[in-house]
Amino acid sequence: MTGEGTRDPARSDGQDGGVPAFGDAFLKGFETLLAWRRDVRRFDPRPLPEGLLEVLLAQAHMSPSVGNSQPWRFVLVDDPARREMVRASFLKANADALAAYDGERAELYARLKLEGLTVAPVQMAVFCDEGTAQGEGLGRRTMPEMLAYSCVCAVNTLWLATRAQGIGLGWVSIIDPQEVAQALDVPDSWRLIAYLCIGYPQEEHNDPELERAGWQARQGLGERLFRR
Repeated sequence: MTGEGTRDPARSDGQDGGVPAFGDAFLKGFETLLAWRRDVRRFDPRPLPEGLLEVLLAQAHMSPSVGNSQPWRFVLVDDPARREMVRASFLKANADALAAYDGERAELYARLKLEGLTVAPVQMAVFCDEGTAQGEGLGRRTMPEMLAYSCVCAVNTLWLATRAQGIGLGWVSIIDPQEVAQALDVPDSWRLIAYLCIGYPQEEHNDPELERAGWQARQGLGERLFRR
């Protein structure tokens, strides 16, 4: 593609008469979206506009999945008592994590903001239904973990969708999966993939908070690209 909207409009997908042309402006905007997608921990408590969460979840639901299994299960956590059980799990796991560090690293860890559980207006758990019959096992006989990876794809799609709407998303991983599953009373075949805080960010940055805090700088693609 050499310019805005230069793809052949005669191409057809057999459904709506043509394939959309993602021109230069869109591609530049998409790169900006990727750069500004951040793991948000500092939230504004104001609620999301009516209906927006449903729009975002519908977009996440468009994600690819192995064998078209759609194994993700979105659980909105509104009950204050259940939220408090999740927060208790975080506090315990966070204390254990802190105890694993020594010296300056421990001091730095103790200063990090690692969750938005007391402020974010929306809390949601994403589970993988490992007992789903949908897809009939296609594509996961040798890699059963593809079900979980499919759920991660849905989380990433949701992450980009929220950012595009000016909404922040934070992934809380310092929790005990079994404790969260019990707190939310989900089927035994559901495996926790992510616990998410969603809401308007209190501040905007296009660099990771952990990098700003001095925990770990991002490395370039050259450190992660290999050829064989």
